[in-house]
Amino acid sequence: MSRAILGKKLGMTRIFDESGNQIPVTVLQAGPCKVLQKRTPAKHKYSAIQIGFETVPSKKLNKPAKGIFEKLALKPQKYLREIRMTPDEVNEYKIGDDITVSIFEGVEFVDVIGTSKGKGYQGVVKKYGFAGNTKTRGTHEVRRHPGSIGNCEWPGKVFKGRRLPGQMGNKRITTQNVRIVKVDAEQNLIMLKGSVPGARGGLVMLQKALKKNKK
Repeated sequence: MSRAILGKKLGMTRIFDESGNQIPVTVLQAGPCKVLQKRTPAKHKYSAIQIGFETVPSKKLNKPAKGIFEKLALKPQKYLREIRMTPDEVNEYKIGDDITVSIFEGVEFVDVIGTSKGKGYQGVVKKYGFAGNTKTRGTHEVRRHPGSIGNCEWPGKVFKGRRLPGQMGNKRITTQNVRIVKVDAEQNLIMLKGSVPGARGGLVMLQKALKKNKK
């Protein structure tokens, strides 16, 4: 069965265990997600299912997208994602099935995929922690500059990968091996220890931890 689901980050809080120790947790609304389409090796050269999360009014969709959901006889979904799995696992699902957070009952660790908070255009001091230039001895308007970034005659260019000012955040981030503290299947909630990528209300994908299972 699928070990991945879409969700929304609700925020952080803390809970207490049986010994009275406080645990910082991130609360996520995970699912329910609808199975919308199935990909098979015979037709698509790979196997996967497409799932949708969070219903949205049909007036917010364009005509092609609206036609897809009308053909499936399902309510329009705001977020669509594909989950790769084996052909046998794909055959266990039918179009319109619900995937709930209960798939993580008995699972100890998950990987969380989200989009980090966007922090706009930033310099190297904030973005990478550069020390900056000296504040005395004639330094003028270059206190937060990166310094020399290349040479004159050779190689006559700036090498790729040089740390320079630019967009900070707003990137796809995967946090691996996050411990599950509690699963509330009735309210579609899952609590994870510590923080996860993204802002409050941001979309995240939860999947069964890959590296932990290999050990």
